[in-house]
Amino acid sequence: MDLTAYKNTFGGTEEAAPGWNAIDKQLASVYGSRDPDAHWGTMLKYMLGGPDPIDGTSAYIVHEPTPHIHYVSYGMSELYYNEDAVDWEASKWGFEFTFRLKLDPNAIPAREEDIPVWPVSLMQNLARYVFDSERWFEHLHFLRTNGPIEAERDTAMRGLLFALDPQLGKIDTPHGTVEFIQMVGTTEYEVTGLYEKTHTREALFEALKAYDPLLITDMSRTTELI
Repeated sequence: MDLTAYKNTFGGTEEAAPGWNAIDKQLASVYGSRDPDAHWGTMLKYMLGGPDPIDGTSAYIVHEPTPHIHYVSYGMSELYYNEDAVDWEASKWGFEFTFRLKLDPNAIPAREEDIPVWPVSLMQNLARYVFDSERWFEHLHFLRTNGPIEAERDTAMRGLLFALDPQLGKIDTPHGTVEFIQMVGTTEYEVTGLYEKTHTREALFEALKAYDPLLITDMSRTTELI
């Protein structure tokens, strides 16, 4: 889309959010017209001086084949009307975070307030790292979290592998491309092996995908996959 088309399509309104709308459109390709089961926004946008780089996070409860919650961020890519962003190859940092949290089939959250919020805090913490360091996450990057990925929980998930979201993938937006990069929980052994090169990122990715094709994080998992 050239600048003239961009102005004609999105110009003239302060509420225009071409990047946000592009994320919504991709989510609709998976979830149709349904609203998210929860959405968390910020009181003050980061670009206006707020403390949280991610302006919003949506969560969808998925019942089949494996019950889980699918979290998706809004804020790592260029969300709002910006004529300077029209010719970008990648939209701002070029990605949005996603995360899939496995649910107990007998304990599906019935209310928005029952949906765990800690994945949103994890996304915000990682977003601050990106904005401060100017180093972003891509497919098959990894991170040792030096503790449980959910603070104060006794879980073996103590690292993250980042992978392209199996359903949302990569999209073109008016501000450039956006990849949906899913955070996938790993054990300390699995992620430490990546630093020590006892196994490869590709091998761990394939093991995680074999465990669950949607790369859902099972916080109760204790078995090593590689």
